[in-house]
Amino acid sequence: DWGTELWDQFEVLERHTQWGLDLLDRYVKFVKERTEVEQAYAKQLRSLVKKYLPKRPAKDDPESKFSQQQSFVQILQEVNDFAGQRELVAENLSVRVCLELTKYSQEMKQERKMHFQEGRRAQQQLENGFKQLENSKRKFERDCREAEKAAQTAERLDQDINATKADVEKAKQQAHLRSHMAEESKNEYAAQLQRFNRDQAHFYFSQMPQIFDKLQDMDERRATRLGAGYGLLSEAELEVVPIIAKCLEGMKVAANAVDPKNDSQVLIELHKSGFARPGDVEFEDFSQPMNRAPSDSSLGTPSEGRPELRGPGRIRTKRWPFGKKNKTVVTEDFSHLPPEQQRKRLQQQLEERSRELQKEVDQREALKKMKDVYEKTPQMGDPASLEPQIAETLSNIERLKLDVQKYEAWLAEAESRVLSNRGDSLSRHARPPDPPASAPPDSSSNGGSQDTKESSEEPPSEESQDTPIYTEFDEDFEEEPTSPIGHCVAIYHFEGSSEGTISMAEGEDLSLMEEDKGDGWTRVRRKEGGEGYVPTSYLRVTLN
Repeated sequence: DWGTELWDQFEVLERHTQWGLDLLDRYVKFVKERTEVEQAYAKQLRSLVKKYLPKRPAKDDPESKFSQQQSFVQILQEVNDFAGQRELVAENLSVRVCLELTKYSQEMKQERKMHFQEGRRAQQQLENGFKQLENSKRKFERDCREAEKAAQTAERLDQDINATKADVEKAKQQAHLRSHMAEESKNEYAAQLQRFNRDQAHFYFSQMPQIFDKLQDMDERRATRLGAGYGLLSEAELEVVPIIAKCLEGMKVAANAVDPKNDSQVLIELHKSGFARPGDVEFEDFSQPMNRAPSDSSLGTPSEGRPELRGPGRIRTKRWPFGKKNKTVVTEDFSHLPPEQQRKRLQQQLEERSRELQKEVDQREALKKMKDVYEKTPQMGDPASLEPQIAETLSNIERLKLDVQKYEAWLAEAESRVLSNRGDSLSRHARPPDPPASAPPDSSSNGGSQDTKESSEEPPSEESQDTPIYTEFDEDFEEEPTSPIGHCVAIYHFEGSSEGTISMAEGEDLSLMEEDKGDGWTRVRRKEGGEGYVPTSYLRVTLN
């Protein structure tokens, strides 16, 4: 231990313990700057994600329907989650390393200061004892010389015949006094020496070794804590590795989710107009007016049989797919859109109005129930206070019913347009086109044989032409089974004993089929099958 092996290295231990505390502070500073780097990195990632995220909501952005766009948005979300994990690393390092080690460093500095103050006090006490020993030694040496000198003086006067008896007695008394003082100084020096040796042994064998051992224990505890701090640097990373792995896996899933075929179909569904393909352009014979009498060449008004080549009589039908599109005026029935797009938009509006209508009907039922409760128990509320809300709900229901009827009529008209366009297109292209009259004989014969071959195949009958049209129409508007609008977890057990309710166990996962309409009940579906109502307060609900 330090108290035994380094008993004489007080300054070395002082420098070493100070170096250890400086190293602890340097590591804290390093981790602090590391957290700043992580925070800046996370901030830049979040700014990058925000820059590239779509600005419009998904429902208003047609591009959000493509798998490529959906995958890109998912990757952006995963990068945003990854940035959140970097922020978590920075937070953990800041709290668990910077704050705690800074506090621990202050405690270590106070403890070190206390131990070295105790050591310096012990050194000062030993130095003071040594000074006292030196003083008593010098006093003893001086008194001995004075006593010897006084003894020599008394002996010389005793042998001097000229000296008086009084001088001789006086000199002898002085010599005796000096000898007595020297003896006292000797005893004092001996006692001081014994005391110093005892203090010195205590200093080197007990007091300082204990202080050095305390410093050793303090330094080892500091090193242990610093090592644990080193470990926290990796632990903070390891804690977020599973989430980061999920983020990377999510990016991989997003990459694999790109479906080119589906995107092509989405493009078709978004922009399919429903118009029939243009028919053959009719031949306009402008040579007819040239067969005229010579008198017709005179200047003046054209003859009655001659068509006007300019002006309103010469109107060329515009082929819409290749013409410049004029600015359209948006109408409520979406008649400015192509037939297929008009049908889809009208269908969407009809579904939205139907949902709003059902919501208002449910709200009216809930208000009626509440009014009945108030009438039966007046202390719960005034039934008259609900009348304005009921009246407003009824007004909304009437308005929405009119909207539904209006959109249903427009939708029926749009569907008839789509069907007629499909029928015209199929009847026009049911047979192959005739070969051109000016074709060479070889190519004509080849073309004719090819046409004959194609025509020899069984042509689609009138019934078979109509079948896919109405089948597609029926598929578009077939009523699909209700799909969940979210999921929920049962917080408590519920026993559905009354009609329309369903039982559920605590912790059971359920599909959310219909939200609470204000009456405190939510419709759910169990995984084993069966639907019914359960109390809303018994659920933890998550909407899609």
